[in-house]
Amino acid sequence: MLPSRMFFDDLLSDMSLEEKMKCDIYEKDGKYYIEMDVPGYRKEDIKIECNKENITIRAELNKKEEESKKYLHRERKVYGKMERTFHLDDMDEEKINAKFNDGILKLEIPKKEEKETKKYIKID
Repeated sequence: MLPSRMFFDDLLSDMSLEEKMKCDIYEKDGKYYIEMDVPGYRKEDIKIECNKENITIRAELNKKEEESKKYLHRERKVYGKMERTFHLDDMDEEKINAKFNDGILKLEIPKKEEKETKKYIKID
């Protein structure tokens, strides 16, 4: 079998095909927001875990391949796992809201209410 590069133009051959979960993180009105691109995955393929001020987002895809196909060139994965972790020390883990629509995962992460930690010491 001849290499697929002989049949198809590969304009991105010098670029890495490493997949990354591209995201935007911003703060607004006392909350953090994460908007992440997760194309090709379903809501059921995505898991969100909070642990000790870290939030980890995992997407895993396991599609069954059709054995009857003989690929000449293949770029789209039928399996794979992507993961990103973010550290947010003042997030309220109990009130996180997540939505997934059209390949975009949106998280709304409220900040913990700051407790007054100042103490005044009486001088004798």
